[in-house]
Amino acid sequence: MSLELVHHHADFVVLNKPAGLSFHSEFEPGLVALAEAQLGEKLYAVHRLDKGTSGLILLARSSEAAAQLSALFANGAIDKWYLALSGGKPKKKQGWVKGDMVQARRSAWMLTTAQSNPAISYFISAGLADAGRRAYLVKPYTGKTHQVRVALKSVGAALLGDELYKGGQADRLYLHAYALGFDWQGQRMELLLKPDQGDFFTSPALQQLLDQAWAKPWDLGFPFFHRQAAADAAQTD
Repeated sequence: MSLELVHHHADFVVLNKPAGLSFHSEFEPGLVALAEAQLGEKLYAVHRLDKGTSGLILLARSSEAAAQLSALFANGAIDKWYLALSGGKPKKKQGWVKGDMVQARRSAWMLTTAQSNPAISYFISAGLADAGRRAYLVKPYTGKTHQVRVALKSVGAALLGDELYKGGQADRLYLHAYALGFDWQGQRMELLLKPDQGDFFTSPALQQLLDQAWAKPWDLGFPFFHRQAAADAAQTD
């Protein structure tokens, strides 16, 4: 498998992770192993994507860069935006989703009303003129397992292709790591990658939305948030 190189930097590379490819090697080489073989160098994981999720993945090219990038991710200093598709009508069309996450059955998670260590996300959405599907642009401010999937499930918008959370049937999990934004060595990095897998992701209606309205997620006015303000933010709408 040949991986698409989205951005090449002296300190890191950014790749397009295909849906269905494991991050770490299991019964066959995972994304990190494939990237190392393709680029001919040691690479270091600083964040990860679920197997069914496609899109932007950043790998450090040295242990020093890995430590710095890991700290940025841990401190919420790297902005991430995810693109998702769902069927049906959500309980709300945009806003905060906040709450503690607890494990449920079958490796699933669920959102609770408790706020002791909340998963916090903000989303906007838009209807698509094809079979009642709705697109979501989600910015997670914390980094919990399955956070985006659980957040949208909690507002009645389980993702298409998400069998674990009882989303509608589809040819893939409709979740894509769409954009990254962060400051690195005095330079602002803004990276965006449109999805290229899945019939619904490549539909003309979605492509038009991305080109006309969501081409620059960092300019869309998502609320500012800092990890130290998590307790206060979790109590407001």
